[in-house]
Amino acid sequence: MSSTFAFTVHPRARLGEDLARVWSPLGRVPDPVYDTALRRLPLRPISMAGIHIGGAHIGHVVLVPFGARHLLSSPSEGRARVHRAVDKARALGCDVVGLGALTATVTAGGVSLRGRTDIGVTNGNAFTAAIVDDQARRLLRDAVDHAADPHVAIVGATGSVGAAVTRLLARDRAAARLTLVARSTGRLEALAADVGRQVPTTTATTMDAVATADLVILLTASADALLEARHLAPGAVVLDATQPRNTSPTLVDERPDVLVVDGGVVDIPSLRLVGGNIGLPDGRSYACFAETALLALTGHRGHFSIGVPTLELVDRTRGMAADLAHLGFRAAEPTSFGRPVTPDRMATIVRTANTASTLALGMAS
Repeated sequence: MSSTFAFTVHPRARLGEDLARVWSPLGRVPDPVYDTALRRLPLRPISMAGIHIGGAHIGHVVLVPFGARHLLSSPSEGRARVHRAVDKARALGCDVVGLGALTATVTAGGVSLRGRTDIGVTNGNAFTAAIVDDQARRLLRDAVDHAADPHVAIVGATGSVGAAVTRLLARDRAAARLTLVARSTGRLEALAADVGRQVPTTTATTMDAVATADLVILLTASADALLEARHLAPGAVVLDATQPRNTSPTLVDERPDVLVVDGGVVDIPSLRLVGGNIGLPDGRSYACFAETALLALTGHRGHFSIGVPTLELVDRTRGMAADLAHLGFRAAEPTSFGRPVTPDRMATIVRTANTASTLALGMAS
């Protein structure tokens, strides 16, 4: 028996652009005005869109009126606003709520909501890890096939999704080498020691460490574009699964040899949002959204993914997705900043990487 769900979102880096998704005239207001208003006014969360899957209304998108930089700079206030959004979800009659983007970060992956018994909570990170892992393996097969020993760098490796993706890639030895990048050296070294028993692993605290990676996976909690053209090897592939994203469209212009793929995007063909949107076309969602939908459609009650998901929980979401395969719930075909990645584009990246690899071998000899 299915249940109903809510999914929390917030304005990202461009406040006016995202608020226009609620009501188009809001896009005319300058960002500095929104910055002041969102910080100072006790704005209430709102239901900005209805969620329909398979022709049935099964939930609501609830907007937390606090921007990405607000959440990161004022986490206590951000946490309070997320809690009020969960109250709103319950008032709407929802049985489970998913924490989108930085609403998961400021609640410690939902840990601060663990005491709620009136509504289930999930941070969406288990299915996000599963989808990012699926996307990474496809890119390793289709765009990094030149590498006999594929080198994968994971930025944000100690985060909730990052740690799970790292463990998935190491468990199945999908990469020949791993470079783990994060700010917390203690957790970083502990994770590296664990997965290093399966795959050769190095660690770093700066983005410079990804310069030799064939595939760079971005999984940080930041409001800024952290990855720059100078950080990447010729023909590198980037899987950006961050919201707000850590890559800028200018990266494609600066480095036409590099492929940037939108990470964590799921295909649900019958999905429709009525009244607003979350920046994706009908039929597609973010994996954290999709995890919450999976729970609702399978009638789940209570909390699900809180804090860092175990690999067992990741595998469980894959099982739920398989049971609902007739509705989609699989990694979407690759896009780059929302545009389809054509076979020609993929072939160009492979040729560039092959050439760079050949030149490197020649110089080494």
